[in-house]
Amino acid sequence: MESMIIYMPIAAALIGLVYMLVKKSWVMKQDAGDGKMKEISDHIYQGALAFLRAEYRLLLIFVLVVSVLLAVVSYFVETTHWLIVIAFIFGALFSAFAGNIGMKIATKTNVRTTQAARTSLPKALKISFGGGAVMGLGVAGLAVLGLTAFFIVFYQFFMDGTWDTVENMTIVLETLAGFSLGAESIALFARVGGGIYTKAADVGADLVGKVEAGIPEDDPRNPATIADNVGDNVGDVAGMGADLFGSYVATVLAAMVLGNYVIRDMGGDIVASGFGGIGPVLLPMAIAGVGIIISMIGTMIVKIKSNEAKEKQVMGALNVGNWVSIALVAISCYVLVMWMLPETMKMKFFGEAGDGLRDISSMRVFGATIIGLIVGAVISSVTEYYTGLGKKPILKIVQQSSTGAGTNIIAGLATGMISTFPTVLLFAGAIWSSYALAGFYGVALAASAMMATTAMQLAIDAFGPIADNAGGIAEMSEQEPIVRERTDILDSVGNTTAATGKGFAIASAALTSLALFAAYVTFTGIDGINIFKAPVLAMLFVGGMVPVVFSALAMNAVGKAAMEMVKEVRRQFKSIPGIMEGTGKPEYDKCVDISTKASLRQMMLPGVLTIGFPLVIAFLPLAFGMDNMIVAEMLGGYMAGVTVSGVLWAIFQNNAGGAWDNAKKSFEAGVEIDGEMTFKGSDAHKAAVTGDTVGDPFKDTSGPSMNILIKLTCLIGLVVAPILGGGHMHNTNNDGIEQHVCAPGCENPCCAGEESVCKPGCTKACCAKKEKTCEPGCTKACCVKKEKTCEPGCTKACCAKKEKTCEPGCTKACCTDSISDQVNTELDTADIKD
Repeated sequence: MESMIIYMPIAAALIGLVYMLVKKSWVMKQDAGDGKMKEISDHIYQGALAFLRAEYRLLLIFVLVVSVLLAVVSYFVETTHWLIVIAFIFGALFSAFAGNIGMKIATKTNVRTTQAARTSLPKALKISFGGGAVMGLGVAGLAVLGLTAFFIVFYQFFMDGTWDTVENMTIVLETLAGFSLGAESIALFARVGGGIYTKAADVGADLVGKVEAGIPEDDPRNPATIADNVGDNVGDVAGMGADLFGSYVATVLAAMVLGNYVIRDMGGDIVASGFGGIGPVLLPMAIAGVGIIISMIGTMIVKIKSNEAKEKQVMGALNVGNWVSIALVAISCYVLVMWMLPETMKMKFFGEAGDGLRDISSMRVFGATIIGLIVGAVISSVTEYYTGLGKKPILKIVQQSSTGAGTNIIAGLATGMISTFPTVLLFAGAIWSSYALAGFYGVALAASAMMATTAMQLAIDAFGPIADNAGGIAEMSEQEPIVRERTDILDSVGNTTAATGKGFAIASAALTSLALFAAYVTFTGIDGINIFKAPVLAMLFVGGMVPVVFSALAMNAVGKAAMEMVKEVRRQFKSIPGIMEGTGKPEYDKCVDISTKASLRQMMLPGVLTIGFPLVIAFLPLAFGMDNMIVAEMLGGYMAGVTVSGVLWAIFQNNAGGAWDNAKKSFEAGVEIDGEMTFKGSDAHKAAVTGDTVGDPFKDTSGPSMNILIKLTCLIGLVVAPILGGGHMHNTNNDGIEQHVCAPGCENPCCAGEESVCKPGCTKACCAKKEKTCEPGCTKACCVKKEKTCEPGCTKACCAKKEKTCEPGCTKACCTDSISDQVNTELDTADIKD
């Protein structure tokens, strides 16, 4: 049973994907309505596919370029294996495929939801949520399948499927990081490009349609309405799917890396605990696999019975499914932790006296997973408070809309800023407590447990844009008012779940990035980030600046694309006869084309910034001869700056945008301002629309993109870490003396001490401290700076530059250009001069 545990996540992923196909088949069999409804739905479907095709053509070029660069690096750098290229390509392909699955099912489910709403609200919820479940299970299933399959392949390739050394497992995980890098790279462009698309269309439709022309949202006379509905799918379905796909993979990978260091700290003791001695590495994958099965159960119990149900009942049904999933994951984590981990483990805690090792019980590891589940649940409540309809912060924005757009915007900005306070305290408490329980491995497992319900979270999140599209189709196809009322109920709940889903994504990015950061520190072998070093402090500030600049670029991109959209919509209103009377037909395709081209053109610069900055910081100083370890700390400082700043900007922008959005929606039902009821079309409503226009790119473009900026930065650091660290794990021998373990190819660990001296048994060039290496044939302590070696009989360090002359005090000629056949076995390593 224990030997088969490695295949359990793959089995769970395949079960989830089969269930996804069954669910998809059921959704596609539902009635798609009349001809007009099908025509509108087809416009949305074709527009979404046109965007995906254009985006994937660009991303194909990107993937090929990066693959070539990785291949070049792997050829010249011994510590990077060429298989990382294969892993990167498949990570990108799996992520793109997951987004494609979500996009297609969402654009087919919308019209079926509209048709169901003509007769039944419960059935409309069942169909719309069913489409979301297909998306969620597709993303989670592909993520676990891809990551686990490649782990098994690399485990067999590098280790013959049997545990041998921590160092070889490190090579497996370093190579596997390519899969995560590929997934996050696609997620970056999907999020940024999709966000620019959707908000360019949304802003254009709102400013000209609602404010200038005074027509309702989703009115068929608005030329940008199809582009707006397409945008809901490319941004909130494909974009969110790619985001959480990347988070899912990165979280599990980071926990596996840190699990490997638990094995190192345990020495050989853990081998006796079963699971081939790699239980801490396999545990995160097992949690992810079980999470898929549990999410399937959660999706099955989401339902309502009454046709008269309101938002509260619909939200309650979703919450039941979510809470049941969380509870089952908690139970599963207990079983898996107690089964797969030893009762007591040794874990290293950074910055503590001595070797920093503590005895940690498996129960404390389980406690860390519970903290992750709590964070995932509580963050949704915090986000809902600051963005939900009827909540105090929203009502405050509504009141301040009465005095114009300026005060509305001020109130929205303040709401986003203050929302960082409880959110960051929650994150800080989770990080501190999970670390106190089980070190950085505990932090990584907290993130893994939280992400275990990804399929369920995505199902809840993707249901929102499907319901939004369903309402748009009902409006454009001129359905009975009851149909729009029912879709509005689903849409209103969907707006709340979209905001809370973004909060969940931020939480996952924060914990995942910290785990990746810890993995980076261990891969490079640095002891920490010393901000008293000027280069490190400088990079900390540079890292803090990048999320601000990234947000500016994303906002500018939306602004430029929206200007093009506004001009086109205005042109059509002026030049197409009868468009306002409903006799002239808008040119929807031109607006779709504008959004597609503008988003793809504008998404490149933020992407280059994200990928280029860490690479420049890593390699430019090396080109000028800076020490590897200093450069590793500099890049670590940059990563820390990006993470802290990025999390704050993500929270602020997500919650400010969500608050503005629901402040605007509050006017649809009517709100009381200064003792009078105020509705749509009023000056206060127009001010709220303007505020929502500002908030749209906050919550759907720059804000969500922060998550990927943070994770991708840390992943790039993780991929280049072996290069900066010389390919060696920072290790400790049995005497507590720090040493550097050998690079791939050395049959035995052989580097020791401050002088980079080889231990007996080294048969290849293998000593790596500061790039010093032994020549072939070294059988005893023999390595000296720059490969200078002494002949037998030399009693003290005596080799000088270029090995031409001996230092004073040497009793015989002893310097040579090549290793001697025999080396003095009594050579005192302390006498060797560095």
